[in-house]
Amino acid sequence: MKIAVVGAGGVGGYFGGRLAQAGVDTTFIARDLTLDALRTKGIRVDSILGDFTLDHVQATDDPSTIDPVDAVLMTVKSWQVPEAAVQIRPLIGKDTVVVPVENGIDAPDVLATILGSQHVLGGLCAIVSLAVAPGHIRHVAFEPLVMFGELDNRRTERLERLRATFERAGINAEIPPDIHRSMWTKFLFIASMSAIGALTRVPIGVWRVNPEVRLIVDGSLKEIVELAKARGIDLGEDAVAKTWERYDALAPASTSSMQRDIMEGKPSELDAQLGAVVRLAQQSGVAVPVTNTLYHLLEPQERAARGL
Repeated sequence: MKIAVVGAGGVGGYFGGRLAQAGVDTTFIARDLTLDALRTKGIRVDSILGDFTLDHVQATDDPSTIDPVDAVLMTVKSWQVPEAAVQIRPLIGKDTVVVPVENGIDAPDVLATILGSQHVLGGLCAIVSLAVAPGHIRHVAFEPLVMFGELDNRRTERLERLRATFERAGINAEIPPDIHRSMWTKFLFIASMSAIGALTRVPIGVWRVNPEVRLIVDGSLKEIVELAKARGIDLGEDAVAKTWERYDALAPASTSSMQRDIMEGKPSELDAQLGAVVRLAQQSGVAVPVTNTLYHLLEPQERAARGL
């Protein structure tokens, strides 16, 4: 199977590196310093599951220089998806699938509008990893997991081929019964964690032991569960409790990528995470006062990071 990985940060660098390490025909779509590093030094991954280095990997900033691929793993930030989707058009053949693994909930719709819904899967991943330098990835928590599925939840041959390819690379890959429910479950987990981490500016091991902070997080989680239900996604009566179990099991030093970006003064996925909750709540007539407050407290920092 031939795979292109768009982005080579914490997520793309890890999963793309594992695929390339296993001998899968993998090409990174990258740019600037990251592209230079991949071309000259390859990729280095420091992982809780074992470190590895690949001295040579395939990388380009021009998708038109390679033939269409079987699958594209979209790992850029949510706000970069529209531009990236246009860029990767040369990679899209008759049977190519694009798997978004961003932290937001809107990526499949954005990709379908630009590339055609027949080429788009729903997708998500679970991993705590970051790029400590161009071409150098550090995986610090979670046994990595990728989930993907057809937007109509059909079980297809192309899903099975993709799952088998990931598993050959030692990556846990699942095809859930309902990809939309799985995406909302991930969205529930990441949005509130990202907001509180960005506002408190401490890792989860610090804020999760504060009872007052837990109450705020709990309120936001419950709002997102109700929003999902209003949009036809039942996350289950135990969704909030299960999310807390996952929070409490995380390594104490864990932070989200949105938190790290905001703390570093970079543009972040604020709009794709909390902003999406606020927008969808307005469309659905659902009250989300806690999440709305978190979003607007962070919005001035986001505007400053974007020079607005």
